[in-house]
Formats: sequence, structure tokens, C-alpha cells
Amino acid sequence: MREAAFVKQNKEKWIAFERALDANVKINPDHLSDLYIHLTNDLAYAQTYYKNSNTLKYLNSLASQAHQKIYINKKESKNTIVDFFKTDFPLFFSSYQKEFLYAIIAFFVAIFIGTISTIYDDSFVRLILGDGYVNMTLENIAKGNPTAVYQDAGQGGMFLGITINNIRVGMLCFAFGLLTSLGAIYIILSNGIMVGAFFTMFYKEGVTFDAWRVIMLHGTIELSIIVVCGAAGIILGNGILFPGTYERKYSFVKSAKAGLKVMVSTIPLFIIAGFIEGFITRYAFMPAIVNWLIVIASAALIVWYYGIYPRIVKNKYEQIYRAEAA
Repeated sequence: MREAAFVKQNKEKWIAFERALDANVKINPDHLSDLYIHLTNDLAYAQTYYKNSNTLKYLNSLASQAHQKIYINKKESKNTIVDFFKTDFPLFFSSYQKEFLYAIIAFFVAIFIGTISTIYDDSFVRLILGDGYVNMTLENIAKGNPTAVYQDAGQGGMFLGITINNIRVGMLCFAFGLLTSLGAIYIILSNGIMVGAFFTMFYKEGVTFDAWRVIMLHGTIELSIIVVCGAAGIILGNGILFPGTYERKYSFVKSAKAGLKVMVSTIPLFIIAGFIEGFITRYAFMPAIVNWLIVIASAALIVWYYGIYPRIVKNKYEQIYRAEAA
């Protein structure tokens, strides 16, 4: 059977099954298991005749969702939160690596723009950051403590204020997805240009290393939040722009739920970034090795959890599906 005919014959069944999985209702596990058997049969057929096709990728993704739903309905876990971060979200996010990559690319392009603009235009950083902040920073640099701003406020108050601000920026990245994915990309670009201008200001004053190693204590995770939330906004926006075979309204609801799931995954990051900035960054003159260990560990956490681990979980479940379909 030609792939197009196979898709045409089964498309309605797959779409109905996917809608049932996305619905906020509990599905009878036995009924869902029967549907799952039919799905794995289709998956086995596609693996045999349509290798490396989009149809096979779609059925793999659908089987992944079905497996999670069956597991959740058959067994109530006492560690729902742990399961979400350990298995459910990484498996889900493995289908959105492309959107994550787009957010990363947009952010680094924006940093480059902010950097070049600040190098060749002395007034650019003031336009972006404001005269008051720039003047204060230059005064701190003259006093020999470029990052003194992080030592002024009380620890608890700073932790709370920074966490709330990070949440605000993250929600803005996501919410602008309502203006399609271009809205989310706009917020990513705006923040990236600001970051590029910010770090270039220290570079032009000759204190790059001193500023970088202190700011990136919290900045590694803080900037990553912008990218991840930006990816959530892109997911939301793509659901509006590219509904595919779905009705646009259904596609929007589906993508909004997916984006919100990404946002939920950032909650620990908001807390960690706020804690580091409120309680640790103020110790600017800590031993350099401790400083860089925190920076490296933060970067490794982001790369592992959002880039590498989802693929590991996906490969694990694909092996299970192949075994069940065999």
C-alpha cells in the first residue's frame, strides 16, 4: 500500500485517538489499551514499509503519548511531580526540540546584534539599559567592584524580587506567542539584544572576566529561562500559524497546553536562579574555582535536561514500542 493511501485510510482514526489523549478526562484503561493495540499495529506496519517517513515519526509520537496515558490511568503514582520531571516532560519535550533550537538561535543572534551595536555606538547601551543604570555601573567599575549592584539589597528581598521578575519575563515570552510565534521571537530578540549590550559594556571598560564570572553565577540559568519560555511561546504561536489537519481552534488549545507544560518545567529554574542571585552572587570575591563550578554545573543542567535527556527518554520508549509491536 502506498504511504498516502495508508495515511488516508487511517488518518481520522489517529486524529480521534490523539484528541482523546489530549482531552482533560479519564479514559477507560481497557478501552484505551484496545486503541493502543490498533495503533501499535499501524506503527509496526509503518516501521516495515515507511522507514524514516513523517508518518512513522508521527505514529511514534502518538504511541509515546498513549503509553503515558495508559500508565497514568492504570497506576496512580504517589510521586506525580517526580514522574512529571523525570519522565513525562522529557518524553513530551523530545517532540519540540526544533522549537527549542529556534529559540536558542534567535537569542544568540540577538546577543550578536546587541554586542556589535554597542561596540560601534557608545550611545546604544544607554538607549537599551538607561542612563541611570549605566552611570551606576560605571561608578562601581571605577570603585573596583563592577558587580556591586548585586550586593546592595537584602538577601531575602532580592531573592523574592528577582524570582518574581524572572517569572514576569518568562510569562511575557510565552504570552507573546498569542501574537503567533513571531511575537515570542520578538521578546527573545529584545532580551538578547539587552544581554549583548550589557556584557559589551563591561568589555569596553576592560572588566569582562570579573563581571562575567559573577553575573553568570545566576545568569546561566536566568538566561536559559528566557530561551525555554521563548520556546514555549513559539510552540503556542505555531499552533495558531500552522494548524495542520486540525481545526485552528483545536490546534490553538493543543499548542497552549503544550506551551504551559514547558512553562511548568521552568518553575524549579525560576527558584534556583532567584536563590543564586539573592544569596550567592553577592559574594563576588569567592574563590574562582567555586564560582566556575557553579557556572559549569548550571550550564550542564540546562543542556542535559532540555537537550540530551529528552532524547534518551524518547529512545528508551521507542525501544519499548518496537518490542510491543513485534
